[in-house]
Amino acid sequence: MSIFSVISLGATLLGGLSQKRAASNAAAAADRAAQFNAELIERDIGLLERQREIINRNFLIEGKRARRTFERDVQGGVRAGFGYAGIDMSQGTPLDVLRENAREFEYEMTVAQMGNEITNMQLSDAQETSRLNAELARMEGGAQAAGLRAQGTQSLISSFGSAAQQAYEFGIFK
Repeated sequence: MSIFSVISLGATLLGGLSQKRAASNAAAAADRAAQFNAELIERDIGLLERQREIINRNFLIEGKRARRTFERDVQGGVRAGFGYAGIDMSQGTPLDVLRENAREFEYEMTVAQMGNEITNMQLSDAQETSRLNAELARMEGGAQAAGLRAQGTQSLISSFGSAAQQAYEFGIFK
């Protein structure tokens, strides 16, 4: 067996090992990239939760403010107007007006609450979408990494097969 044969066998095996190492490194990089992308997507979930908190706090503040304003401006104006005109406010039209105003206000508050609930549902949907996108990014990265590892293993096995064939041709097994 010549030195050329030994070098050729060594180079074949070394090439396979090198390709396996490169594929493993690429697979690790794909895993890291997938994890990084997933973490970026998951950050959006936290931002959406903060947005929800702000919207809900704002809704509560606006509701309290609307009730004070309604009582002070709308109902107070009705009371003052009827009182100034000298109309008895304990029964009849003034009381009906106050009740109608209260019903209209409650309707508007119910509509606002429903709008707030819809906004919260949309935020929940966006959070779930982000969570699924993060999971998908991890899965895609894992699949890419697995493919790269398989390529490296295939190269390693192929180099062993080539080396064995060369060894056989060089007469090592005889």
